Amino acid sequence: MKIKLNSIFVDDQDKALAFYTDVLGFKKSKEIPMGEFKWLTVISPEGPSDVERVFEPNANPAAKTFQEAIFKQGIPITAFEVDDIDAEAKRLKKKGLQFTMNPTEAGPVKIAIFADTCGNLIQIYQPPQKKS
Repeated sequence: MKIKLNSIFVDDQDKALAFYTDVLGFKKSKEIPMGEFKWLTVISPEGPSDVERVFEPNANPAAKTFQEAIFKQGIPITAFEVDDIDAEAKRLKKKGLQFTMNPTEAGPVKIAIFADTCGNLIQIYQPPQKKS
């Protein structure tokens, strides 16, 4: 069993695609019209090309309620690993991102949280540095 697709609810698929590609640096993988919405995925240029993030429309009232409740509680919906969290936070701030938590030590990792402009909080984290 493998993880190949991971969904995230968004309030606007086109806005999500622009944010995740233009700001975060992901690459569009698939865009297939499906009626009112589309099958829309991105991949990480630094990760396996067959692991995709799917932008699910939050048109379902249950999805919208869940998304809003998690956001209001300050809980990130997903996390992305970075090599240098301070450099990444600085890069994202230059692009206008507002962080709800600046890079902070959290046990053996360092984390930061920002809003993705599509209704979600996203955490980035830097794992412990390996000793040589």
